[in-house]
Amino acid sequence: MKRTAAILIALCLALAAPAALHAAAPPATKLAPKPATPAATAPTATIKLPPAPAATLAPDSLTLLETAFAKDSTNADLMYRLGVAYLDRERPGDAVRVLQMAVRSRPRDLKTLVNLGAAYDANGHADLAQEQYRRALEVAPGDSVAACRLASSLYSQTKYSEAMDLLRNLIKQKPRAYCAYFTLGVAFADAGLYRDAIRMWTKVVEIAPSSPEAVSAQESIEVLKKFVQ
Repeated sequence: MKRTAAILIALCLALAAPAALHAAAPPATKLAPKPATPAATAPTATIKLPPAPAATLAPDSLTLLETAFAKDSTNADLMYRLGVAYLDRERPGDAVRVLQMAVRSRPRDLKTLVNLGAAYDANGHADLAQEQYRRALEVAPGDSVAACRLASSLYSQTKYSEAMDLLRNLIKQKPRAYCAYFTLGVAFADAGLYRDAIRMWTKVVEIAPSSPEAVSAQESIEVLKKFVQ
């Protein structure tokens, strides 16, 4: 039963690529998928955060950004927006390329550093991703998005103690950092500690009921209640 529940949580929460973080434009929420049906051959549970709010792209907006970038490849804001667009379209390799340029132009820009980290993670380079998250935390110590992403990336490499300590310290500093509660909930579910997972996810729903994390948390609470009754 433990493995079945863990698989179900993984399928519910593991998303292929995080969308833009610290998005500059007014966000349109992108929700996590609905819980999937358990399968005996499904992958082992992994910890991933749902995408942070990002600007939803119109069908031709990526083309427009690429055209504008081709005309002016020195505009750091344009680099950032194009990198965000590539992340939103699940093209992490292209996102890395453009966001690297943006970071070289603005080496202490928080949102650019975190998004470059997200692009590296989505591209399978956790060590490089963690380097960017740590740089972001040097720029903005205690930033909850950078800290949660760093913890998620560490957890994916089975660095469990470091990830959990990071999340608990974040909660001590910022008791309303709902991404930390969400990530702890996934970790508890992955470990089979379902009541603790439900407790963490309930905090997410209480603190930020309209967030993508809260939507995914509520769905997962309903799933896990079947295993703890």
